[in-house]
Formats: sequence, structure tokens, C-alpha cells
Amino acid sequence: MRALIQRVSEAAVRVDGETLGEIGAGLLVLVCAMQGDTEANATALAAKIARLRIFKDEAGKMNRALLDTGGAALVVSQFTLAADTSRGNRPGFSTAAEPVEGERLYETFATELRGQGIATAQGRFGADMKVSLVNDGPVTIWLET
Repeated sequence: MRALIQRVSEAAVRVDGETLGEIGAGLLVLVCAMQGDTEANATALAAKIARLRIFKDEAGKMNRALLDTGGAALVVSQFTLAADTSRGNRPGFSTAAEPVEGERLYETFATELRGQGIATAQGRFGADMKVSLVNDGPVTIWLET
């Protein structure tokens, strides 16, 4: 699985003007299941994100994890993380998991984050979503299992 995480002071996701999820301080997690990914990949990614030390400690160093801060996660599916731009100018997305499998792994990932003790809000898989955020830092990190 692939994820792009952003440390945020706030973030929200809306569909057709309705707010589906919003958080204060924490992480916006854009996530994409790739062909061949399994539940083990979703579990491993959730565990990594919950423990990734990218929040400041008392000395101002990135030394605290989401679990340490009590922050939340906003999880948004984003198949475009599978973009292949190696040929031409139009990205291809054939390496993304098929939609049914992608949705299953997206839901597994969000459930696993909750299981790590992280308050987790979500977008809607496959929807045309509007995501707003205030990136804190900015801190943006790419992860792949």
C-alpha cells in the first residue's frame, strides 16, 4: 500500500457539501491499495503511521508519534497515488488495486488505525471529495509497504 501523510493542525473532507470527516491536530493520510496488496500490508502501514515519530517533543525535535500526542487521523482514499508517469503526459493507474479490493483494504487500514488507539475519521471511497487542510511544518512523508 502507498500513503502520503501530512502533519496537520486541522483537516476535513467533504462530499457534495457534506462534511464526512474532520480532525484537529494529527495526520491527513491519503492512501492507495496497489495490486497484490493484502490485509497484512494494511496492518503494517497502520502500525507504522501510528508510531512514526514526526511530532515535536519538548525540545522541538520530531520525536513523538501520533500515539504519543493523542492526535487524530483523517484517512482519504486516493487511487492517484498509483500514478505511473513514465510514459507520455497522461498518468496511468493500472497498478492500483481493483476498486472492490481497494475499498476492502482501505477499510481494513482505517480499522487497523482505530485498533492502534487512533481517533480516525474517513472520506468516502471512490467519491469526488474536497479535502482541506492546514499542513503543520510543513511535514509531508511518502510511505510504501
